[in-house]
Amino acid sequence: MNIAVVGTGYVGLVSGTCFAETGNNVTCVDIDSKKVERMRNGEVPIFEPGLEVLFERNTKQGRLKFTTNLKEAIQDAQIIFLALPTPPGEDGSADLSYILGVANDLSKIITDYKVIVDKSTVPVGTSERVHAALAANLDTSLFDVVSNPEFLREGVAVDDFLKPDRVVIGCDSEKAKDFMAQLYDPFVRQGNPIIFMDERSAEMTKYAANSYLATRISYMNEIANLCEKTGANVDMVRIGMGSDSRIGKRFLFPGVGYGGSCFPKDVQALAKTAGEYDYDFKILNSVMKVNAKQKHVLSEKIMDHYNGTMSQKTIAVWGLAFKPNTDDIREAPALYIIEDLVRQGAKVQAYDPEGMNNTAQYFAGLKDFNTDNITFCKDQYEALENADCLAIITEWSVFRTPNFEKLSSTMKDNVIFDGRNLYDLDKMAKKGFLYKSIGRNTVNENVTV
Repeated sequence: MNIAVVGTGYVGLVSGTCFAETGNNVTCVDIDSKKVERMRNGEVPIFEPGLEVLFERNTKQGRLKFTTNLKEAIQDAQIIFLALPTPPGEDGSADLSYILGVANDLSKIITDYKVIVDKSTVPVGTSERVHAALAANLDTSLFDVVSNPEFLREGVAVDDFLKPDRVVIGCDSEKAKDFMAQLYDPFVRQGNPIIFMDERSAEMTKYAANSYLATRISYMNEIANLCEKTGANVDMVRIGMGSDSRIGKRFLFPGVGYGGSCFPKDVQALAKTAGEYDYDFKILNSVMKVNAKQKHVLSEKIMDHYNGTMSQKTIAVWGLAFKPNTDDIREAPALYIIEDLVRQGAKVQAYDPEGMNNTAQYFAGLKDFNTDNITFCKDQYEALENADCLAIITEWSVFRTPNFEKLSSTMKDNVIFDGRNLYDLDKMAKKGFLYKSIGRNTVNENVTV
């Protein structure tokens, strides 16, 4: 099939590349001419494991192309995916200006039947608004609008796309349904379902799924905070809970809050949608409050340990991206923790395998912020040099089994604040580190460091 993908962010580029991998001809279009030129030259503009191999293969074989010309991109396309940003507005609602703007542009250049697919995460009712924007200049026989939300996890997005748990398609047109079934058939050979439903239900499904997962995370963070007060071990609680088949093991790991491009935005947008329908979604409002507070838990532990005197302290930070295997720092807890520490006068020496450039750009854009107090290091051990303590914020695999002797000899003091509970409490006790984590007892609290 001939496919156009409008937008080459995480969703658009992964989708376009994976569609090309199954033999389709895909043209990706983006208004960023420099980005398009980079992709034409074989450069993948995002970090996503497994994407580069597929990108290179399909561009070389001519199935994956890039352009800034929308008319050129959609000319032969049977299906047009809208994979455009929907950033939250000041009131929390999703900004649909990019999607509706492109729909308006398409209404002026489409000349034969197309299936227009909302791939972006959008509020309930968006497909109707896209339909109206297209119908302003087009005969409705020339298009159908479909909702096809993505369920990709950054870091494993390629695997998620090629082997989806399910494909959700909101569609009331049999013609469009046939196109979408044909397109996705190669991805569900193992029997995972393509679920057809109405457009509004498909739009709600994406928000409902992400908001539920965010709720699980915030719930476990609250349990962890209570465990610290009662002397319980949240690791044991998590294992006991997750063994219940009604609950399951996933998304029960406590930490420093959720971040990224999806959960914060989607929870906020669903709560905003509820408000528009005069419904007070109390659980989601609480989830957001818990998560906002949780992003400061680790910095508060550090500042409490030093009695609020941070001006002479140097903090080593491991992990900047909101999760491992991505360079995405959007709403990353590390940003909040580092800002807390630096504004209190501390110096930060940070390392992340992929997220340092994006983090440097983020802090350079903050007002009244001393970027001189942040140093980005070549590796995790350089970050430890002359540091008073280590703060672990992102659970990259490379941080899971460090050389503890090297930690001890490189840092000023044997003090670790672990926001991801990477290390065993008994082992840390034997190694002599003062070790504070999330939802567990402090190890070696009375050790002089």
